[in-house]
Amino acid sequence: MSSFSPYLISWNTTKRCNLRCKHCYLDSDALTKKDPNELSLEEGMKLIDQIAIVNPAAMLILTGGEPLVREDIFDLSAHASKKGMMVVFGTNATTLDDKAAKEMMKAGVAGVGISIDSASPKYHDAFRGMDGAWKKAMDGIESCKRYGLEFQIQTTVTTANYHEIRDIIELSHKLGARVFNLFFMVCTGRGQDITDISAEQYEETLRLLLDIQGKYKNMMVTARCAPHFKRLAYEKDPESPITKAAGYTGGGCLAAFHYCRITPEGDVTPCPYIPTSVGNVKKESFADIWNKADFFQNMRRPKLTGRCGDCEYEYICGGCRARAYASTKDIMAEDPWCKYEPGKIGYKIKPQKKEDTEKIGWNTEAEERLNKVPYFLKGMVKKAVEKHAREKGLKEVTVALMEEVRKKSGRPSFTK
Repeated sequence: MSSFSPYLISWNTTKRCNLRCKHCYLDSDALTKKDPNELSLEEGMKLIDQIAIVNPAAMLILTGGEPLVREDIFDLSAHASKKGMMVVFGTNATTLDDKAAKEMMKAGVAGVGISIDSASPKYHDAFRGMDGAWKKAMDGIESCKRYGLEFQIQTTVTTANYHEIRDIIELSHKLGARVFNLFFMVCTGRGQDITDISAEQYEETLRLLLDIQGKYKNMMVTARCAPHFKRLAYEKDPESPITKAAGYTGGGCLAAFHYCRITPEGDVTPCPYIPTSVGNVKKESFADIWNKADFFQNMRRPKLTGRCGDCEYEYICGGCRARAYASTKDIMAEDPWCKYEPGKIGYKIKPQKKEDTEKIGWNTEAEERLNKVPYFLKGMVKKAVEKHAREKGLKEVTVALMEEVRKKSGRPSFTK
């Protein structure tokens, strides 16, 4: 695989949806009929085959619209998982019942991201455009738990709910989520009509996420579409696991480097919030688009301007390219939502190299145990165990060492 392999691919499998969420970047509609341009089952299978050629171990996020309205969604997910991909669903969970959870497990789905926008059912229902949406999502979570399907909670922060983020995180933990992801919206689609949080509220919210890191031993709390998270983490603790991330997670925004989005019609874009199509999988192979698209090539040779280009955190943050593009139509412009003024440190902070963190070996039994860890916890578990091994002066991880770390963390099991 090249140095720019796609490790994370989000496929909007359909525009169809049973809800009408205020922030939807696709502008999906409950009344939308199946688009004749939507990738068919045959075209979807072909796409999965092409992705597997580029990176068979990629994480494929099947989302929408609402992916569960696609009649063939389990055929697609089963095909991808058989190819070796880590398959996850992004769903509103209002139709995620026992039958769907059972079908997901049968299809090899590794987990689901469930959207919850408030600890208040009233607000969530209004935001999602359907009475009872919150209750149905809670029922969907219970179905996941009954069938052993790992889930994470995903929340989009807006001016209306940013004050209750702490409560939503607490709710997520009580529900048994493995991860809480807070998404920072870029105003596209129906999201253009929502008042975004201010730059000050943006930093305030990110600092809240940092302050509660480690509070929940069995749940990871993190930010999405917010590369400034690493800058704030570094300011708080240069040795933080967030800033010490290596490999494809060691830099800033993953778009075009290790991530892309595929629309229902087959267009490939850098991310959902950068809607520029760089090619269509109906007309050319995914591999050619990923490796040769001019827009991607330009993003991979970044020449950031303004404060982002001058910033000491350029290489571990680099700002949100979607925000810059939405504001200026210049993919290299400074991120207008960052309050940091460069010049406080005086040198560029470089991301940790992957090889610097791969000096610890894993024996076969330990590696098998690690591979059973839910996808969204695997990286965190690996770092914690290898750190413990280094502290003990060991060169190889064993199951016994993993158990030491597990007991120290208070976690009942890494794989349950």
